[in-house]
Amino acid sequence: MSLFGTAGIRGDVTEKVTPELALSVGRAAGRDGDEFVVGRDGRETGPALAAAVEAGLESAGADVRRVGVLPTPALAYASQGRRGVMLTASHNPPHDNGIKLFADGVEYDRDAEEAIEDRVERGTAPADWDEWGDGEDLAVLADYREAVADYAREAVGRDEERPLDGLRIAVDCGNGMGALATPHVLRTLGADVVTLNANVDGHFPGRPSKPTPETLGDLQRFVEDGEFALGIAHDGDADRIVVLDADGEVVHEDTILAILAEHYTRELDRADPVVVTTPNASARIDERVREAGGRVERVHLGALHEGIARVRDEGGDVVFAAEPWKHIHTAFGGWIDGVTSAAVVAGLVADAGGLGPLREPVTERPYRKVSVDCPDEAKDDVMAVLREQIPGTFPEATVETEYGVRAEFPDGSWTLVRPSGTEPYVRVYAESETVDELVDAVVEVVERAVEAET
Repeated sequence: MSLFGTAGIRGDVTEKVTPELALSVGRAAGRDGDEFVVGRDGRETGPALAAAVEAGLESAGADVRRVGVLPTPALAYASQGRRGVMLTASHNPPHDNGIKLFADGVEYDRDAEEAIEDRVERGTAPADWDEWGDGEDLAVLADYREAVADYAREAVGRDEERPLDGLRIAVDCGNGMGALATPHVLRTLGADVVTLNANVDGHFPGRPSKPTPETLGDLQRFVEDGEFALGIAHDGDADRIVVLDADGEVVHEDTILAILAEHYTRELDRADPVVVTTPNASARIDERVREAGGRVERVHLGALHEGIARVRDEGGDVVFAAEPWKHIHTAFGGWIDGVTSAAVVAGLVADAGGLGPLREPVTERPYRKVSVDCPDEAKDDVMAVLREQIPGTFPEATVETEYGVRAEFPDGSWTLVRPSGTEPYVRVYAESETVDELVDAVVEVVERAVEAET
């Protein structure tokens, strides 16, 4: 059985994430702790699934604290010192839903997820009748919003109550959970906030839940036509953030990551500051972190928490962790948090007098991603061939093969080849001033390897 993907369990509510599954997962998870917070996003199917999870947890002997409709990072915040379950499918379409499990503010790691999968598959008997847990309502959203605002002031070194005074920000909440947190936090910090799609609606009528350059046209035009310092957009559960500049253009996700990584590396007083990111993240991050006196460690997609734990076990101090559009502010908590990212980015923009000065030191090279057809059964053999051939094809590059094959060149250009975890493709990523030439060269090597192994 394989229930969990890179971000919890997700799928169609009539085929995969059914009330029966939610009950089974709840009962399986209830073996892990005595107290759980349970929350959900605004999807139509959330109330039924939350009720099923609660029944499973309580019948396993755990007490449940119902925290209602809130962003995933707020649920994670509330899970500190206990465990948590969030019913959300993040940026998936309305007919999907999902289950994320937390322990002390951190998503379950792979070992914990496999334990849940095993219990679900074997079945978990309920506790004796007189050992069942109980449930009660608990309000946590206001505390979370206040904590984010306090942290943002500290993170950008601004002691005043309203460090965003005079900053005009447009926020597209996408009919999701960002509507319940980001505008409130930014206004508390003094910003003039104008919102789009700020009513919670599980049908996502304003735009698709996943914020991309293709789905953010309304926000782009709105920012372009107004006098805004920046625009911010969230996905359905507000763990992701997309940032737009004052002209309404989407700022590349790796540029935002580089800005935050450099800031935390410089400002946090650590002997060995480390930024954890993923193989598909740009070398511009490495450049800015090195310039600030830190180093970058990479871990495979969906495993930021495991990367943080590994670095800490080895004696490093993780000052920031992120994959594109998903950020963990480690001095605040161990969860991915788009609301906190919005507040910290806005604070940096206010301090710098705009996004421009923050972007200026970041080298932004042309970027491309290409998918090469490859049958699932051939992926392992193809990647084995590529681990041998890519170093010989690009002898001037430094090549790492732990998470796919990543080649970084002396001028900061890079390419990554990795198998898709969900589709019959091998993905090719590249960033270079001559990106088309680099992509063509890499794709040629990949296509030869696929042909040889199929």
